[in-house]
Amino acid sequence: MAEAEAEAAGPEAAGDGAAVIGATVPTGFEVTAAAEVQEKLGSASRISRDRGKIYFEVPARCLPEVHRLRSVDNLFVVVQEFKDYQFKETKEDALKDLEGLVKKLPWTDPLRIWELNNSLKKKKTKRKKQNLQRTASKEKLRDGGEEEKDDKAVGGQEDCAPNTEGAEPAAGQSAEEMQGEASQNEEDDNEQSEANSELHASSGAETKAGDDSKAEGDDRKDEGDAKVLKFRVTCNRAGDKHSFTSNEAARDFGGAVQEHFQWKADMTNFDVEVLLNIHNNEVVVGIALTEESLHRRNITHFGPTTLRSTLAYGMLRLCDPQPTDIIIDPMCGTGAIPIEGAMEWPGCYHIAGDNNPQAVKRAASNICSLLKKNENKESSASLGVPLDIVQWDICNLPLRTGSVDVIVTDMPFGKRIGSRKKNWDLYPACLMEMGRICTPGTGRAVLLTQDKKCFAKALSRLGHIWRKNHTVWVNVGGLHAAVYLLKRTWERVEEKRSFW
Repeated sequence: MAEAEAEAAGPEAAGDGAAVIGATVPTGFEVTAAAEVQEKLGSASRISRDRGKIYFEVPARCLPEVHRLRSVDNLFVVVQEFKDYQFKETKEDALKDLEGLVKKLPWTDPLRIWELNNSLKKKKTKRKKQNLQRTASKEKLRDGGEEEKDDKAVGGQEDCAPNTEGAEPAAGQSAEEMQGEASQNEEDDNEQSEANSELHASSGAETKAGDDSKAEGDDRKDEGDAKVLKFRVTCNRAGDKHSFTSNEAARDFGGAVQEHFQWKADMTNFDVEVLLNIHNNEVVVGIALTEESLHRRNITHFGPTTLRSTLAYGMLRLCDPQPTDIIIDPMCGTGAIPIEGAMEWPGCYHIAGDNNPQAVKRAASNICSLLKKNENKESSASLGVPLDIVQWDICNLPLRTGSVDVIVTDMPFGKRIGSRKKNWDLYPACLMEMGRICTPGTGRAVLLTQDKKCFAKALSRLGHIWRKNHTVWVNVGGLHAAVYLLKRTWERVEEKRSFW
C-alpha cells in the first residue's frame, strides 16, 4: 500500500499528554516563529518544506500558551504526517487511496486535544462575558458618582484618548504596572489550571468524537441523545504532479471521514474542521484549533492596507527591541505595528504617525479599543499603553536628530496608496529623514515594501547613512514583497534648521 510505504511522522507522544501542533505563519517569517516557540514554550520547531508552516511538540496543558503566540496565524493538531507519500498514477486510484487512509489514521489522541481546546475556548468566552458585565456595572456606578476614583485610570476612560500617562517610559510604571502584570499572570494561571483540570477530566474518558472502536460505539449509544458533530474537510494542495484537484481530494476524503465517524457534513456551521494539506509528496492530516486567524487580535478599524498583526510582530522582532528603546512607525496607517509593539514590548516607548488624518483617526480608534480591552480584564488597575499617535509629514518629522532607536514601517507600495512614480521621490526623502532622527551607530530600521526596484535605488544613493543587513522575502496579499533590516552608520546627517 502507498501509505504504508510512506514515511510517517505522527504524534506518537500524544498518549502521554503531548501533541504535535502545526502553525501557519507569514511566509518568510518561519524562522522568527520558530524562535518565538523556542523562547516561550521551550520546544524546537521544524519548518515545513511548504512555506508558511512550522511544526512543534508541546504538552497538552500548554495549549493556552500556544494560543498566545504572536507570530502564528492559524493552529492545528497533527493527526499524522507523511513526508514522502507515494500517490497512485490515476485519479481514481489516488482518490481511493486517500479514502482508505482515513481508517488507518490515529485519530483518538488528536481528537482529545481538539476537545480540550474546545472546552478552553468556551471557558474563555464565558470569562470574557463576565468581565464585560463587571465593567458595565462599574461604569453604571461611576455614572452615579459612587466610584469617581476610577476616573483616574490611565488614558481617561470616557474619551479613550491614546495619549496617556501610561505612555511614560517603563521605568516610571512602578506599582500600577506590577499590579497589572500580576493580574495578567493570574489570568494566564487560570487558563493553565483550566487546561490541566480539563486534561485530567478527559484522561481515561472516551471522546464522543474520537475512537472508532466498537466499544466506543456502544458507549455513544448509551449516551442516548449525544450530539452528532458537524464537520468539513479543507484541502490545501500545492504541486503540479497530482492527478486530482483540491476539491476532489476534499470531497472523497470527507466522504470517508463521514462514513468512519458518522458525523454530519456541513460546510459553514461545522464543529470540526479536518485539514488535508498536500505539498508535492508531503501529506499532513490535521484538525483545526482556530476558527479565525490569530492575526485579527488588535485591529477593529481597518484601512485600505491594514497590515496583519503577525507580520507586524515578525518585523518588530527582526529589529530586536531593547528596554527603553524609542520605536516609531512614521507611516503607521491603522497602527498595526505600534499597537503590536506596545503589547509585546511594553518596556519600549512607541510613537505612531501618519500624514493622512483619516489614518490617524483609525489608529487612534484602534488604540482606544485596546485600552477598553485592557479595562475589561480582571485587573483592579486599568493600565494605559506606552504609545502615542501623531499626525505629521514623513519628510519633516517633529523629532530631534538622533533621538530614535528603531524605525519599523510599512512603506507605500504605490498600488492602493500613492503611485510608483511618486515613490521615486518619496523613498529617498523618507530614508534621509529617517537617517536624521535615528541614532548613529546603533539605530536600525525595518522597512516593508513591494516596490523593490525603487527602494534599491534610493538605498544606493544613501549608502553612507544606511547599511542593508538582512532581507526577508514575504507574501503580502498575494504580492511578492521584501522586509529590509537596515543599520544606521556613524555618519552624521545635517540637522534641519528651526522654522521659528
